[in-house]
Amino acid sequence: MSDIGPLLAQQAALTQQSLQMQMLRQQSQAEQGLAALLQQSAEQMKAALPTGQGQAVDITA
Repeated sequence: MSDIGPLLAQQAALTQQSLQMQMLRQQSQAEQGLAALLQQSAEQMKAALPTGQGQAVDITA
């Protein structure tokens, strides 16, 4: 009878890799959502400023 230990170890490694990939996908989606919220917040804050405010300023001038 053959030993199934190596087969089980391989299956466990594949399962672990699959779970890690899923976690990375979820983390990436969460980070994309956070970036979108930050962008929206920045745009809203800029829109609330008086005219001429919130523009880039050349500090070397």
